[in-house]
Amino acid sequence: MFERARLRYQHGAHSPTAGRVSAFPETIPELLAWRAASVASRDAAWLFFEDRTWTLADVVTSVDQVAAGLAERGVVYGDRVAVLLGNRPDTLFAWFGANRIGAIFAPLNPALTPFEIAGLLRLMKARVLVVDQHEALAHAACALLDANDRPTFVTPDTLGRSGTNAPQVDVHADDVAVLLATSGTTGVPKAVMQTHRTYTLTAEALPWWLGLTNADRVLVALPLFHINAQAYSTMGALGAGASLALLPKFSASRFWDDARRLGATQVNAVGAIVHILMKSEPRANDRDHRVCTCYTALALPEAQHRAFEERFGVALTVGYGMSETTFGTVWPRDEAPRYGSMGRLRQHPRLGEINRARVVRDDGTDANDDETGELWLANPATMRGYWGDDAQTRAVLADGWLRTGDLVRRDADGFFTFVSRKKEVIRRRGENVAAAEIEAAILAHPDVREAAAIGVPSELGEEEIVAYVAPHPGGTIDVDALRAWLRDRLADFKVPSAIHVRDALPRTATERIAKHLLR
Repeated sequence: MFERARLRYQHGAHSPTAGRVSAFPETIPELLAWRAASVASRDAAWLFFEDRTWTLADVVTSVDQVAAGLAERGVVYGDRVAVLLGNRPDTLFAWFGANRIGAIFAPLNPALTPFEIAGLLRLMKARVLVVDQHEALAHAACALLDANDRPTFVTPDTLGRSGTNAPQVDVHADDVAVLLATSGTTGVPKAVMQTHRTYTLTAEALPWWLGLTNADRVLVALPLFHINAQAYSTMGALGAGASLALLPKFSASRFWDDARRLGATQVNAVGAIVHILMKSEPRANDRDHRVCTCYTALALPEAQHRAFEERFGVALTVGYGMSETTFGTVWPRDEAPRYGSMGRLRQHPRLGEINRARVVRDDGTDANDDETGELWLANPATMRGYWGDDAQTRAVLADGWLRTGDLVRRDADGFFTFVSRKKEVIRRRGENVAAAEIEAAILAHPDVREAAAIGVPSELGEEEIVAYVAPHPGGTIDVDALRAWLRDRLADFKVPSAIHVRDALPRTATERIAKHLLR
């Protein structure tokens, strides 16, 4: 199987969209309707979840019912529909149903605390919150809000009883389709405004980047509140005419059994998943599945990359993208792997070279080949900005360029290599975590005078969070009590794995905490 996967990865058939001259749908509702109307899609199962399946016709019916239910509750064009459901078909139906009437899908991470969810709801000012098994969490979050900021609660089942009489709404390519919650460097929650155009451009291009066809089945192991599962998995499957298999959550012990049971042929992963799978106990049936390719954002050293491929019988390919743009870089399919690199710029199979890059020094000039600088990108699959935050938007979007905050090197062949993050965001368990957010929570504890959070290398390939704290003069800090305090205020993946107490934290000449001296 591994040799077949390798051949497919390097020389696989192009996407059905390659070489197209006709227009591709420009909005998510148009894309869903277009794909559902295709002859090959009419009777075949498209969505697989646990022991149930849905054809695209079934999906369209459910989407129309949700759209009608939202409209009955006063949701109109531009309103935000917050969704706290986790990985399940109802999340997809709520997403597409909101977009069907011009509303904005705002998925929330069920692992967040009530404090964090309240902050996002306050920011987004959602009209409704779709929730059921997480209702207690939602109520706890809304109890922290003013009456004017509290959304109306509704369950998926209730939405599905409204018929299919949703109003016809004109939705445009550059309308905001999704708000993606992300950590900001200031510790204040941010929401990326992603457009219909970003999703449909990705739907058309990703099959070409990865070699997906309508014979594939894409396994969604990542959370649906992330851009990867939304744009690369869900939109990629629609663009290719492939089917979609949805997991409630990633489990290393069940992953390959789930992939085998669901008939998956392709999966997208974050770096932590790749490392977790490699660290799992070897099994005789590690290669007994149909998965041919695994796309990951993690560029491994050659020996580790090959070890993963040999053990699991898949071709591992690498790319770079972010919530702010899905058009980053990717390994070219028709070239030998360039181990350790992020690949070349992603382009479009029909529109050609629509993605440009600069590698920029601190003084704003362009870096030379093999010199480190910040990656700037310019392409039409870029966010509109951060919801309600013009200052942060101006800080990263200027003169048509997106300043990624990531330091890279570009070689003479146009291949990029990731160096580090310029902005102070820690990457842990597939999540971006702002150090400032953790520090603000620590400093709220009455015994803490100073705090600093840093990322340190993790055995899982990303980072672990380590905090350094200092007490008030003459005081002490109970680390166990502080950790319990943080667990009430931060999601588990944001709580530091280690907390060190110091009499005082080192400072720079300008009185900033010298984090480089803490490592």
